[in-house]
Amino acid sequence: MSAETASAHDPAATADAPLAPLSCRAVLTHHWLLRLRGGEKVLEALCELLPQSPIYTFVHDPHEMGDGWPPVHTSFLQRFPGVRRYYRALSPLMPCAARAIQLPPVDLVVCSDAALAKAMRPHPRSRVVCYCHSPMRYVWDLYETYRARLPWLLRPLWSHTAAKLREADRRAAEQVHVFVANSRHVAKRIERHYGRESTVVYPPVDLPAAPSTTRREDYYLCVGHHVPYKRLDLAVAACRELGRRLVVIGSGPDIRRLALHRDQHVETLGWQPDHVVHEHYRRAAGLLFPGEEDFGIVPVEAMAHGCPVLAYAVGGATETVVDGETGVWFDQQTTEGLADAIQRREQMSFDPQAMHAQMRRFSRQRFLAQMREILLAALSGR
Repeated sequence: MSAETASAHDPAATADAPLAPLSCRAVLTHHWLLRLRGGEKVLEALCELLPQSPIYTFVHDPHEMGDGWPPVHTSFLQRFPGVRRYYRALSPLMPCAARAIQLPPVDLVVCSDAALAKAMRPHPRSRVVCYCHSPMRYVWDLYETYRARLPWLLRPLWSHTAAKLREADRRAAEQVHVFVANSRHVAKRIERHYGRESTVVYPPVDLPAAPSTTRREDYYLCVGHHVPYKRLDLAVAACRELGRRLVVIGSGPDIRRLALHRDQHVETLGWQPDHVVHEHYRRAAGLLFPGEEDFGIVPVEAMAHGCPVLAYAVGGATETVVDGETGVWFDQQTTEGLADAIQRREQMSFDPQAMHAQMRRFSRQRFLAQMREILLAALSGR
Protein backbone atom coordinates (compact mmCIF):
# COMPACT_ATOMS: atom_id res chain seq x y z
CA MET A 1 0.00 0.00 0.00
CA SER A 2 1.31 3.43 -0.93
CA ALA A 3 1.19 5.89 1.96
CA GLU A 4 -2.29 4.76 2.95
CA THR A 5 -3.87 3.71 6.21
CA ALA A 6 -4.39 -0.01 6.74
CA SER A 7 -8.12 -0.55 6.61
CA ALA A 8 -10.01 0.32 9.76
CA HIS A 9 -12.94 -1.65 8.31
CA ASP A 10 -11.04 -4.92 8.17
CA PRO A 11 -12.81 -7.31 10.60
CA ALA A 12 -9.44 -8.34 11.96
CA ALA A 13 -8.70 -4.75 12.86
CA THR A 14 -11.75 -4.40 15.10
CA ALA A 15 -12.10 -7.87 16.61
CA ASP A 16 -11.90 -8.09 20.37
CA ALA A 17 -10.50 -11.63 20.49
CA PRO A 18 -6.84 -11.89 21.51
CA LEU A 19 -4.47 -12.28 18.58
CA ALA A 20 -2.11 -15.22 18.39
CA PRO A 21 1.59 -14.23 18.51
CA LEU A 22 3.61 -14.75 15.36
CA SER A 23 5.49 -18.03 15.22
CA CYS A 24 8.83 -17.02 13.76
CA ARG A 25 12.32 -16.15 14.87
CA ALA A 26 12.51 -12.38 15.27
CA VAL A 27 14.36 -9.51 16.91
CA LEU A 28 13.20 -5.98 17.68
CA THR A 29 15.29 -2.84 17.40
CA HIS A 30 14.55 0.57 18.95
CA HIS A 31 16.52 3.83 19.04
CA TRP A 32 16.80 4.17 22.85
CA LEU A 33 14.96 2.81 25.87
CA LEU A 34 15.08 5.54 28.49
CA ARG A 35 11.48 6.46 29.31
CA LEU A 36 8.05 5.02 28.47
CA ARG A 37 6.75 7.53 25.92
CA GLY A 38 4.82 7.08 22.68
CA GLY A 39 7.53 5.23 20.75
CA GLU A 40 8.16 2.86 23.63
CA LYS A 41 4.41 2.10 23.87
CA VAL A 42 4.55 1.05 20.22
CA LEU A 43 7.52 -1.21 21.02
CA GLU A 44 5.60 -2.62 23.99
CA ALA A 45 2.73 -3.58 21.67
CA LEU A 46 5.13 -5.13 19.15
CA CYS A 47 6.50 -7.27 21.97
CA GLU A 48 2.98 -8.68 22.36
CA LEU A 49 3.07 -9.86 18.73
CA LEU A 50 6.65 -11.16 19.05
CA PRO A 51 7.00 -12.36 22.66
CA GLN A 52 10.46 -13.34 23.84
CA SER A 53 12.08 -11.63 20.84
CA PRO A 54 15.16 -9.79 22.14
CA ILE A 55 15.46 -6.02 21.79
CA TYR A 56 18.55 -4.25 20.44
CA THR A 57 18.98 -0.57 21.28
CA PHE A 58 21.69 2.08 21.62
CA VAL A 59 21.10 3.01 25.29
CA HIS A 60 18.88 1.47 27.98
CA ASP A 61 17.78 2.69 31.41
CA PRO A 62 16.34 -0.40 33.16
CA HIS A 63 15.26 1.60 36.20
CA GLU A 64 13.07 3.99 34.18
CA MET A 65 11.77 1.31 31.80
CA GLY A 66 10.83 -1.13 34.53
CA ASP A 67 10.41 -4.90 34.35
CA GLY A 68 8.55 -7.15 31.93
CA TRP A 69 10.62 -6.50 28.80
CA PRO A 70 12.36 -9.22 26.75
CA PRO A 71 16.18 -9.37 27.00
CA VAL A 72 17.70 -6.01 26.00
CA HIS A 73 21.06 -5.74 24.19
CA THR A 74 22.79 -2.34 24.02
CA SER A 75 25.53 -0.71 21.95
CA PHE A 76 28.96 0.43 23.12
CA LEU A 77 27.37 3.83 23.90
CA GLN A 78 25.89 2.22 27.02
CA ARG A 79 29.39 2.11 28.55
CA PHE A 80 29.77 5.92 28.55
CA PRO A 81 29.42 7.22 32.15
CA GLY A 82 26.12 9.02 32.68
CA VAL A 83 25.08 8.44 29.05
CA ARG A 84 21.37 8.47 29.95
CA ARG A 85 21.62 12.23 30.58
CA TYR A 86 23.45 13.29 27.40
CA TYR A 87 22.78 10.48 24.90
CA ARG A 88 21.55 12.91 22.21
CA ALA A 89 24.96 14.60 22.20
CA LEU A 90 26.43 11.28 21.05
CA SER A 91 24.41 11.28 17.81
CA PRO A 92 27.64 11.56 15.69
CA LEU A 93 28.63 8.13 17.06
CA MET A 94 25.31 6.44 16.31
CA PRO A 95 26.18 5.29 12.77
CA CYS A 96 29.29 3.60 14.13
CA ALA A 97 27.35 2.13 17.07
CA ALA A 98 24.70 0.77 14.70
CA ARG A 99 27.25 -0.83 12.37
CA ALA A 100 28.87 -2.53 15.36
CA ILE A 101 25.63 -4.41 16.13
CA GLN A 102 25.34 -7.56 14.03
CA LEU A 103 21.81 -8.89 14.48
CA PRO A 104 21.33 -12.67 14.72
CA PRO A 105 20.15 -14.79 11.73
CA VAL A 106 16.39 -14.53 12.29
CA ASP A 107 13.38 -14.55 9.98
CA LEU A 108 12.19 -11.05 10.88
CA VAL A 109 13.75 -7.81 12.11
CA VAL A 110 11.18 -5.26 13.30
CA CYS A 111 12.55 -1.75 13.86
CA SER A 112 10.70 0.79 15.99
CA ASP A 113 12.65 3.83 14.92
CA ALA A 114 13.00 7.60 15.06
CA ALA A 115 16.79 7.60 14.58
CA LEU A 116 19.15 4.85 13.36
CA ALA A 117 17.75 1.65 14.87
CA LYS A 118 17.19 0.50 11.28
CA ALA A 119 20.95 0.87 10.64
CA MET A 120 21.87 -2.13 12.80
CA ARG A 121 23.17 -4.91 10.54
CA PRO A 122 20.59 -7.59 9.72
CA HIS A 123 21.47 -11.10 8.55
CA PRO A 124 20.99 -11.50 4.77
CA ARG A 125 18.18 -14.00 5.37
CA SER A 126 16.15 -11.56 7.51
CA ARG A 127 13.17 -9.55 6.31
CA VAL A 128 13.32 -6.02 7.77
CA VAL A 129 10.15 -4.09 8.64
CA CYS A 130 10.56 -0.54 9.97
CA TYR A 131 7.79 1.13 11.96
CA CYS A 132 8.94 4.73 11.47
CA HIS A 133 7.89 7.27 14.10
CA SER A 134 9.66 9.91 11.99
CA PRO A 135 12.89 10.36 10.05
CA MET A 136 15.33 12.13 12.37
CA ARG A 137 13.83 15.60 12.79
CA TYR A 138 17.07 17.30 13.80
CA VAL A 139 18.90 16.34 10.59
CA TRP A 140 15.95 16.56 8.18
CA ASP A 141 12.93 18.83 8.67
CA LEU A 142 14.14 20.73 11.76
CA TYR A 143 17.81 20.95 10.78
CA GLU A 144 17.88 24.77 10.52
CA THR A 145 15.98 25.15 13.82
CA TYR A 146 18.48 23.00 15.72
CA ARG A 147 21.44 24.65 14.02
CA ALA A 148 20.22 28.15 14.92
CA ARG A 149 20.19 27.25 18.63
CA LEU A 150 23.87 26.28 18.64
CA PRO A 151 26.70 28.71 19.46
CA TRP A 152 27.97 30.05 16.14
CA LEU A 153 31.35 28.35 16.58
CA LEU A 154 29.66 24.93 16.66
CA ARG A 155 27.40 25.49 13.63
CA PRO A 156 29.92 24.40 10.97
CA LEU A 157 30.62 21.24 13.00
CA TRP A 158 26.90 20.50 13.24
CA SER A 159 26.46 21.05 9.49
CA HIS A 160 29.13 18.41 8.83
CA THR A 161 27.67 16.03 11.45
CA ALA A 162 24.11 16.38 10.15
CA ALA A 163 25.24 15.65 6.59
CA LYS A 164 26.93 12.44 7.79
CA LEU A 165 23.82 11.43 9.74
CA ARG A 166 21.58 12.04 6.72
CA GLU A 167 23.87 9.87 4.60
CA ALA A 168 23.82 7.09 7.24
CA ASP A 169 20.03 7.37 7.51
CA ARG A 170 19.56 6.99 3.74
CA ARG A 171 21.83 3.94 3.66
CA ALA A 172 19.93 2.43 6.58
CA ALA A 173 16.62 2.94 4.75
CA GLU A 174 17.97 0.81 1.89
CA GLN A 175 18.12 -2.19 4.26
CA VAL A 176 14.39 -1.97 4.97
CA HIS A 177 12.03 -4.21 2.99
CA VAL A 178 8.78 -2.69 4.31
CA PHE A 179 8.19 0.77 5.79
CA VAL A 180 5.25 1.46 8.10
CA ALA A 181 4.50 5.09 9.02
CA ASN A 182 2.71 6.22 12.17
CA SER A 183 0.68 8.84 10.24
CA ARG A 184 0.09 10.15 6.72
CA HIS A 185 2.22 13.14 7.76
CA VAL A 186 5.21 10.85 8.41
CA ALA A 187 4.51 8.79 5.28
CA LYS A 188 5.11 11.95 3.23
CA ARG A 189 8.42 12.50 5.03
CA ILE A 190 9.49 8.92 4.33
CA GLU A 191 8.76 9.40 0.66
CA ARG A 192 10.50 12.79 0.59
CA HIS A 193 13.69 11.77 2.43
CA TYR A 194 14.06 8.06 1.57
CA GLY A 195 12.16 7.85 -1.72
CA ARG A 196 10.12 4.97 -0.28
CA GLU A 197 6.43 4.18 -0.05
CA SER A 198 4.91 3.16 3.28
CA THR A 199 1.73 1.87 4.84
CA VAL A 200 0.15 3.98 7.59
CA VAL A 201 -0.72 2.20 10.84
CA TYR A 202 -1.63 4.55 13.66
CA PRO A 203 0.08 3.88 17.03
CA PRO A 204 -1.77 1.96 19.75
CA VAL A 205 -3.56 4.01 22.39
CA ASP A 206 -4.86 2.57 25.66
CA LEU A 207 -8.40 3.93 25.73
CA PRO A 208 -10.57 4.26 28.83
CA ALA A 209 -13.73 2.16 29.01
CA ALA A 210 -15.80 5.34 29.02
CA PRO A 211 -15.20 9.10 28.90
CA SER A 212 -15.81 11.58 31.70
CA THR A 213 -19.19 13.31 31.47
CA THR A 214 -18.84 15.53 34.56
CA ARG A 215 -18.56 19.31 34.36
CA ARG A 216 -15.08 20.46 33.36
CA GLU A 217 -12.96 22.84 35.41
CA ASP A 218 -11.54 26.20 34.33
CA TYR A 219 -7.91 25.27 33.55
CA TYR A 220 -6.02 24.04 30.48
CA LEU A 221 -3.48 21.27 30.23
CA CYS A 222 -0.17 20.51 28.48
CA VAL A 223 1.28 16.98 28.72
CA GLY A 224 4.52 15.52 27.35
CA HIS A 225 8.27 15.83 27.03
CA HIS A 226 8.58 19.58 26.50
CA VAL A 227 11.15 20.34 23.82
CA PRO A 228 11.14 23.53 21.73
CA TYR A 229 9.27 22.22 18.68
CA LYS A 230 6.28 21.32 20.88
CA ARG A 231 5.81 25.05 21.55
CA LEU A 232 4.98 25.07 25.24
CA ASP A 233 5.91 28.75 25.07
CA LEU A 234 2.75 29.46 23.04
CA ALA A 235 0.54 27.71 25.61
CA VAL A 236 2.10 29.72 28.44
CA ALA A 237 1.79 33.03 26.56
CA ALA A 238 -1.79 32.44 25.38
CA CYS A 239 -2.99 31.52 28.88
CA ARG A 240 -1.16 34.53 30.31
CA GLU A 241 -2.80 36.83 27.77
CA LEU A 242 -6.29 35.51 28.56
CA GLY A 243 -5.78 35.10 32.31
CA ARG A 244 -6.36 31.32 32.19
CA ARG A 245 -4.78 28.70 34.43
CA LEU A 246 -2.39 26.21 32.85
CA VAL A 247 -1.27 22.88 34.31
CA VAL A 248 1.92 21.44 32.76
CA ILE A 249 2.70 17.74 33.19
CA GLY A 250 6.02 16.27 32.08
CA SER A 251 9.65 17.34 31.95
CA GLY A 252 12.08 18.47 29.27
CA PRO A 253 14.41 21.37 28.51
CA ASP A 254 11.61 23.91 27.98
CA ILE A 255 10.48 23.56 31.60
CA ARG A 256 13.81 25.11 32.60
CA ARG A 257 14.25 27.39 29.60
CA LEU A 258 10.88 29.09 30.06
CA ALA A 259 11.35 29.52 33.85
CA LEU A 260 7.71 28.60 34.43
CA HIS A 261 7.95 29.20 38.18
CA ARG A 262 7.79 32.93 37.42
CA ASP A 263 4.28 32.63 35.95
CA GLN A 264 1.65 32.55 38.69
CA HIS A 265 -0.96 31.21 36.26
CA VAL A 266 1.19 28.09 35.51
CA GLU A 267 1.37 24.99 37.72
CA THR A 268 4.13 22.49 36.84
CA LEU A 269 3.73 18.93 38.11
CA GLY A 270 6.68 17.16 36.47
CA TRP A 271 6.31 13.56 35.32
CA GLN A 272 3.21 11.89 36.74
CA PRO A 273 1.90 8.31 36.66
CA ASP A 274 -0.85 7.49 34.18
CA HIS A 275 -3.68 7.65 36.70
CA VAL A 276 -2.80 11.25 37.58
CA VAL A 277 -2.59 12.27 33.91
CA HIS A 278 -5.92 10.59 33.21
CA GLU A 279 -7.53 12.41 36.12
CA HIS A 280 -6.50 15.72 34.54
CA TYR A 281 -7.91 14.56 31.20
CA ARG A 282 -11.22 14.06 32.99
CA ARG A 283 -11.18 17.53 34.58
CA ALA A 284 -9.41 20.03 32.30
CA ALA A 285 -11.27 22.43 30.01
CA GLY A 286 -8.99 21.37 27.18
CA LEU A 287 -5.59 20.03 26.15
CA LEU A 288 -3.36 22.59 24.41
CA PHE A 289 -1.33 21.05 21.56
CA PRO A 290 0.44 23.94 19.79
CA GLY A 291 3.35 22.06 18.18
CA GLU A 292 3.66 20.24 14.86
CA GLU A 293 3.68 16.59 15.87
CA ASP A 294 4.19 13.42 13.81
CA PHE A 295 1.12 11.76 15.31
CA GLY A 296 0.51 12.57 18.98
CA ILE A 297 -0.76 9.88 21.35
CA VAL A 298 -1.51 12.44 24.09
CA PRO A 299 -4.33 14.18 22.15
CA VAL A 300 -5.99 10.84 21.41
CA GLU A 301 -5.84 9.87 25.10
CA ALA A 302 -7.32 13.24 26.07
CA MET A 303 -10.18 13.07 23.55
CA ALA A 304 -11.00 9.48 24.58
CA HIS A 305 -11.53 10.85 28.11
CA GLY A 306 -13.84 13.56 26.72
CA CYS A 307 -11.26 16.36 26.90
CA PRO A 308 -11.29 18.57 23.76
CA VAL A 309 -7.94 19.29 22.09
CA LEU A 310 -6.88 22.71 20.82
CA ALA A 311 -4.36 21.81 18.13
CA TYR A 312 -2.17 23.52 15.56
CA ALA A 313 -3.71 22.43 12.25
CA VAL A 314 -0.55 20.85 10.79
CA GLY A 315 0.82 17.33 11.11
CA GLY A 316 -0.62 14.38 12.95
CA ALA A 317 -3.25 16.42 14.81
CA THR A 318 -5.15 16.90 11.54
CA GLU A 319 -5.56 13.11 11.38
CA THR A 320 -6.88 12.72 14.94
CA VAL A 321 -8.63 15.97 15.97
CA VAL A 322 -11.94 16.70 14.23
CA ASP A 323 -12.45 20.46 14.24
CA GLY A 324 -15.68 21.34 16.03
CA GLU A 325 -16.38 17.74 17.12
CA THR A 326 -13.43 16.57 19.22
CA GLY A 327 -11.51 19.83 19.45
CA VAL A 328 -10.52 23.11 17.79
CA TRP A 329 -7.90 23.74 15.13
CA PHE A 330 -5.92 26.97 14.78
CA ASP A 331 -4.00 27.84 11.60
CA GLN A 332 -1.44 30.39 12.84
CA GLN A 333 1.24 29.01 15.17
CA THR A 334 1.22 32.19 17.29
CA THR A 335 0.08 33.31 20.73
CA GLU A 336 -2.85 35.09 19.09
CA GLY A 337 -3.83 31.99 17.09
CA LEU A 338 -3.93 29.78 20.19
CA ALA A 339 -5.66 32.45 22.31
CA ASP A 340 -8.37 32.73 19.66
CA ALA A 341 -8.82 28.93 19.71
CA ILE A 342 -9.22 28.99 23.51
CA GLN A 343 -11.92 31.65 23.24
CA ARG A 344 -13.72 29.70 20.52
CA ARG A 345 -13.54 26.52 22.60
CA GLU A 346 -15.24 28.34 25.50
CA GLN A 347 -18.22 29.09 23.25
CA MET A 348 -18.58 25.44 22.19
CA SER A 349 -19.84 22.21 23.72
CA PHE A 350 -18.58 18.70 22.99
CA ASP A 351 -20.18 15.27 23.28
CA PRO A 352 -17.82 13.05 25.34
CA GLN A 353 -19.50 9.83 24.19
CA ALA A 354 -19.11 10.76 20.52
CA MET A 355 -15.47 11.74 21.14
CA HIS A 356 -14.77 8.40 22.81
CA ALA A 357 -16.40 6.52 19.92
CA GLN A 358 -14.24 8.34 17.36
CA MET A 359 -11.05 7.45 19.24
CA ARG A 360 -11.75 3.72 19.03
CA ARG A 361 -10.07 3.70 15.62
CA PHE A 362 -6.77 4.16 17.49
CA SER A 363 -7.20 1.19 19.81
CA ARG A 364 -4.40 -1.20 20.72
CA GLN A 365 -6.32 -4.16 19.25
CA ARG A 366 -6.61 -2.41 15.89
CA PHE A 367 -2.84 -1.72 15.88
CA LEU A 368 -2.01 -5.34 16.72
CA ALA A 369 -4.29 -6.72 14.00
CA GLN A 370 -2.93 -4.43 11.29
CA MET A 371 0.72 -4.94 12.24
CA ARG A 372 0.25 -8.70 12.41
CA GLU A 373 -1.08 -8.68 8.85
CA ILE A 374 1.87 -6.60 7.62
CA LEU A 375 4.46 -8.79 9.37
CA LEU A 376 2.92 -11.96 7.96
CA ALA A 377 3.00 -10.43 4.49
CA ALA A 378 6.67 -9.47 4.96
CA LEU A 379 7.54 -13.00 6.05
CA SER A 380 5.89 -14.42 2.93
CA GLY A 381 7.81 -11.97 0.72
CA ARG A 382 4.77 -9.91 -0.29
